[in-house]
Amino acid sequence: MPGEAPKIPQPRQHKAKVCIWDDLTVNQMDILEKVVTSEDIKSILSEIFGLQDYTENPRSAILIDLYFYTIQFAKDHGFTKEQTASFFSIVKKTHEMLVESPFGNVEMCYSYFKELVLCHAVKRPPWSVNLFSPDQIKLITEYVVNTYFRHHKLYKYVFTPLVRLDLAMTYEGVPDTPPPSEVAADEEMKEDGEAEAGAMAEEGAEKNEDGEVTQPEPVKEETAAQKELRKLIQQQISEEIEKLKISVEEQIKSNDEALQKKLLSVDGRVGSGQGKRAGSRQGKKGK
Repeated sequence: MPGEAPKIPQPRQHKAKVCIWDDLTVNQMDILEKVVTSEDIKSILSEIFGLQDYTENPRSAILIDLYFYTIQFAKDHGFTKEQTASFFSIVKKTHEMLVESPFGNVEMCYSYFKELVLCHAVKRPPWSVNLFSPDQIKLITEYVVNTYFRHHKLYKYVFTPLVRLDLAMTYEGVPDTPPPSEVAADEEMKEDGEAEAGAMAEEGAEKNEDGEVTQPEPVKEETAAQKELRKLIQQQISEEIEKLKISVEEQIKSNDEALQKKLLSVDGRVGSGQGKRAGSRQGKKGK
């Protein structure tokens, strides 16, 4: 039907399976193991997955970074070719499931990721193979959780379309309302502005005894004498405020000095009392 919105894919569960050479072949792994620099690895990955525009396209750049750091992690921890290819496919399939729908599916993706890892950790042919050791499984899980699932909202924001609800209602026997043009929208805004200005003018108007609407009288401008009088009043008020400040500061200062004198007198009394007590004790011991 014309004008019908495209259907948005809903989250769905994927079935995990063994994926050793699904995305990277043996020859491609041989080439990746020979190169050393990061630029060479990114160049090879861009050729394999058709992301040659990663220097200009932000989405391609994000994918290349995700693939590159996955390969680099496998190299740093001494993974074999089969382990590297499987780990790469696990990360790639998890990402593809996450971004296939704009709706929340992070829990389903994490369950799918754990099932993929399990398929490569237990010897149970043909459903799973014993490819990773328990220590490697722990490393893989921690790496993917800390680097991918912690930022899953960013990946979903970049790789999924923005969902916006556009609600329209139709009634039987009533023709559909055509979309307003830009000119009509401008005219409508102009009419709304005029109506709002008229309402504001009516609110400001007053009614006399006969019920007639009268506009409020405009505010008269001050004369030169009134301006001079206002200036003198403000100057006088400023001077009185300044005098009040000085008086308050002097009062605070005098109170502070009186308090200090009282403290000194109390300290002197305490010190003399302690001296008398010490002298009396010494006298008693002498006797």
